[in-house]
Amino acid sequence: MGYVLKYMKPWYTHFYLRSKKLSKQQRHVLQQDFPFFNKLDKKYRGYFEHRLVSFMSDKDFLGREGFQVNDEVKVLISATAVMLTFGFRDYYIGIISKIMIYPKAFYSNTNKTFHKGEFNPRLGVLVLSWEDFKLGLDISNDNLNLGIHEFTHAIHINSIKERDISSTIFSDSFKELKELLQHRPELRETLLSSGYFRNYAFTNQFEFLAVLMETFIETPKEFQANFPEVYAKVRQMLNFKFANY
Repeated sequence: MGYVLKYMKPWYTHFYLRSKKLSKQQRHVLQQDFPFFNKLDKKYRGYFEHRLVSFMSDKDFLGREGFQVNDEVKVLISATAVMLTFGFRDYYIGIISKIMIYPKAFYSNTNKTFHKGEFNPRLGVLVLSWEDFKLGLDISNDNLNLGIHEFTHAIHINSIKERDISSTIFSDSFKELKELLQHRPELRETLLSSGYFRNYAFTNQFEFLAVLMETFIETPKEFQANFPEVYAKVRQMLNFKFANY
């Protein structure tokens, strides 16, 4: 932990006694429809595959309103979670036990309106509209990605509840980012007025972080060029040191 607090990164991230492998069909889905995987070198693709198999085995996937959960659904949703936590040592996002998928936007009893996605920490359930999830993957440079957004909420809450190494780095780095913006009003004002982050980001700290993650993953070069200090803090939060980030 002393090393973690000094350098804000885990001593090691990947160590597996026996690597797990995807089926041929599952690997085809990953290679065809998840570009991040193809940006990794051979060693890291092996790590990603192991984590993906482990994550899928750890969660219950439930279709709603007649939606059929198949390999494509499980692989692409799980790959989004594995991507976000690829720099973590503990990548399971333990606060999630079930992932519920609707074919389209669904009616939420929480606030009596239609949602594209939501996370219920009390029940440990992440809920997604497949139509909108896929749209977020298919358009990869508009900084709108439902899967990244909702998984970020879960990771954020998980980091508050847990004190493992990766949760500590994530929560402490976000605290540093908030302090940076608090003490640099000109930077905060530039963020607000730039138009780069959509207005929804400034609803509260949870939405702010979720939108930051969407922009970090989808347009990293633009993010780094315009807001290098903020980009560096997000990169530190995720321990993202691969795939040219």
